[in-house]
Amino acid sequence: MGRILLEMKNITKTFPGVKALDNVNLQVEEGEIHALVGENGAGKSTLMNVLSGIYPFGSYEGDIIYNGEVCQFQKITDSEKRGIVIIHQELALVPQMSIGENMFLGNERGSKVAINWDETYSEADKYLKMVGLSESSRVLIKDIGTGKQQLVEIAKALAKNAKLLILDEPTSSLNETDSRALLDLMLEFKKQGMTMIIITHKLNEVVYVADKITVVRDGSTVETLDCHTMEINEDRIIKGMVGREITDRFPKRSGVEIGEINMEVKNWTVYHPVYAERKVVDNVSMNVKKGEVVGIYGLMGAGRTELAMSIFGKSYGSDIIGKLFINGKEVDLKSPRDAINEKLAYVTEDRKGNGLVLSNSIRVNTSLANMNGVSSKGVIDMDKEYQVAVEYKDKLRTKTPTVEQNVGNLSGGNQQKVLLAKWMFTDPDILILDEPTRGIDVGAKYEIYCIINDLVKAGKSVVMISSELPEVIGMSDRIYIMNEGRFVGEMRAEDATQENIMACILQAGRGE
Repeated sequence: MGRILLEMKNITKTFPGVKALDNVNLQVEEGEIHALVGENGAGKSTLMNVLSGIYPFGSYEGDIIYNGEVCQFQKITDSEKRGIVIIHQELALVPQMSIGENMFLGNERGSKVAINWDETYSEADKYLKMVGLSESSRVLIKDIGTGKQQLVEIAKALAKNAKLLILDEPTSSLNETDSRALLDLMLEFKKQGMTMIIITHKLNEVVYVADKITVVRDGSTVETLDCHTMEINEDRIIKGMVGREITDRFPKRSGVEIGEINMEVKNWTVYHPVYAERKVVDNVSMNVKKGEVVGIYGLMGAGRTELAMSIFGKSYGSDIIGKLFINGKEVDLKSPRDAINEKLAYVTEDRKGNGLVLSNSIRVNTSLANMNGVSSKGVIDMDKEYQVAVEYKDKLRTKTPTVEQNVGNLSGGNQQKVLLAKWMFTDPDILILDEPTRGIDVGAKYEIYCIINDLVKAGKSVVMISSELPEVIGMSDRIYIMNEGRFVGEMRAEDATQENIMACILQAGRGE
């Protein structure tokens, strides 16, 4: 057994009306990668916020012992001075500033009266090299992809002399290639003696990198698994997380009849909203039938979200060419309101930024896309709005004491259910679901899959965009494969494997 670098003893944290952490214990050895897993709302991020000083000493019970000393952090800079650095799921980068400026924001190089820019950029370049990023530190954040932005966050942490690095869902927005590269980087840092805590719902990643796994359920520690002395697989971790075995990750659909084509897109081309000469979607044609789940898979940057948003009332793109048919009738949807009126809904991949108003209640969020359904002569009937919110809370099994709860206080899985409720209340015939299970745990994913099955059983059409290949294969009746703005393949689910889908993308990339 190695030296214990961190011990959190009997940590209890209470919010109004809910005990988020209940006597949680965590031990992390020096030089190990320690995974923290559990369902949404289990308390993982709350525990790390206690550790990093986001929740200051005095707002929780219990002890933090780091490097043999009891610590009482009052703010995040206190923990950072000790070498504890947390990288949150939502990247804290300023798009209009350079990589170097972002890396030393609040940690500037120079004197009290002036920033030394030469030192800033040379130091930044040094840390970028350590994480394998070849970009100049003078490049703007907005001009690099999400995967590279994640590496900038890690370089930023190294610049703070991190001894214990906490990564909260570091690969949630990355494709499989970038995810594996990041995990390999973590393993390289481990060889150099760094200690890391990783929070992730991607259990295959846990199995790949973790030395130990601590399972948290309902705010309490369930168990710690040693990957070197035990045979650990995803099913074993799931059993600890949900308290039972899930034998089939994707619920079977039964009694669903696939009917006629409900929506058809023909020769659809979309140009970038800023760089007007650049095609983002290039001559795409597709259809979805009643009672059918159609998957769209592609690597990051393939144009999947841009396609979906352009269909949904031209929410994206400077110039859109092509034809859209709903129920056999050609339509010209000039706005999201036109799309809603044609019974088309788009559930965004960015639930916190574009999908929900986090500072408002479940009640308010549920009715946002269909105010006419809860109002009369322009006046909202709050009693009816409340009834609608309760109905969808019960239907989707959203975990909350009341629909007056602010959405920002819910777990990711429950926020996703509120977002689905918002669009289901518009009574759509066609739903485009963009990354519907991003950043949520295996139990909540299963519930979302059941909701999708219920929708198609009711005769709805579902287009599901996902970066997770097993999910696309497990839930779709047909799959369109997208690469660099084009559809490069179409497969029935029974013919689809991860290998032949990736081969289709690679062949298209080589121009075969």
